[in-house]
Amino acid sequence: MNFILIVLTLIAHFGLRLTFYNRLNSFGWPRKRIKLVEKTAFIETWMTPLIIGKIWYEPLREIVLGNGSWDELPAGLRVYSVFCLVLGGVFFVLWLTWRPIFRVQHADASRTTRTVAAGPRDVERFTRTKKSRWSAGLPGNQILDLAIENIEIRLPRLPASLEGYRIAHLSDIHLTGHLHPAFMTDVIGHALDWKPEMFVLTGDIVDVQECVGWLNEIFSPARAPDGSIFILGNHDTRVSDPTEVRREMSDAGWTDVGGRCLTHSLRQTDVLVVGNESPWFGRPSTDEITSSQKTLPDGAMKICLSHSPDQFDWGRHHDIDLMMCGHTHGGQGRLPLVGPILSPSWHGSRWASGDFYRPPTTMHVSRGLGGVHLMRINCRPELSLLTLRRQSST
Repeated sequence: MNFILIVLTLIAHFGLRLTFYNRLNSFGWPRKRIKLVEKTAFIETWMTPLIIGKIWYEPLREIVLGNGSWDELPAGLRVYSVFCLVLGGVFFVLWLTWRPIFRVQHADASRTTRTVAAGPRDVERFTRTKKSRWSAGLPGNQILDLAIENIEIRLPRLPASLEGYRIAHLSDIHLTGHLHPAFMTDVIGHALDWKPEMFVLTGDIVDVQECVGWLNEIFSPARAPDGSIFILGNHDTRVSDPTEVRREMSDAGWTDVGGRCLTHSLRQTDVLVVGNESPWFGRPSTDEITSSQKTLPDGAMKICLSHSPDQFDWGRHHDIDLMMCGHTHGGQGRLPLVGPILSPSWHGSRWASGDFYRPPTTMHVSRGLGGVHLMRINCRPELSLLTLRRQSST
């Protein structure tokens, strides 16, 4: 029994650090500060149990063998163990509750998936660096295996005129220079084959300055009857001047809605489109949204592009009908049944990817298309093709 308690304490210790890591990456802090805290926390995560084991090896050994007493350990260490067990238990219950298999607070949506697996010629065509070629060749790595997700999502307040409306949702492009622009060009080609009525892009477009010049080539072909709209994400702060990204995307024919709201026509039906780039850039104030709503008919549909799903409650507070998000990459890796473990969100892996509903807002979270870390395990890059449906009254 004592051995089991010690093992559970260790598991709780590492679990609490994972909880901290996920939430750390949800802050709008400068990247250097986050990386400094991240490295310090990583060292502490491993050093704490090693130091404890080194100093109190003998009393811990006797406790495991049943010959010792917990009283032989310092009071502070006993308090820390209880703290880990109690708080770790609370977070474990919450973590278990939100596993994808239980579908708690999931939206009324159905999916069909078509995978476009990368063959040897595709790997050669899509990779630009030795690192990307090496990563793409690792067994189980799905970084170039595109999942085309056809998602029918039901909205309680969808106007009749927008029944069957088609949105191609792109997110988390992460142009780092490791992958060739041809990969994203192919993705957009698949989207165009579906004939979307509107394109949306929810941030994290460029990571390095040299790739800003690629934007027009990649994104100008993404044309749809009701236009193409975008916002920025946290990785877009890494270029020397994020306004260059906005300018290049605008030159490519995309409309920037970051930090503002505008009236947009979908099938000649006016809707309110809101861009939420918080906490890294801005989001419209309540007064701005209220003022914009006055120009629309009562009950007009409200759509929000938000880089982070952490803005879900903000969207609910502002009566948003549909939010489209990215940022979490589906956890970058997913375990069978369990789902994602890592997720840069204040809510951990709860909203790492999928479709969720909390009245009155439906939120779609994409796994994204790229990543700084050229590794995806059981978590293919996602092209989200959303078809909006009216929710049945029965």
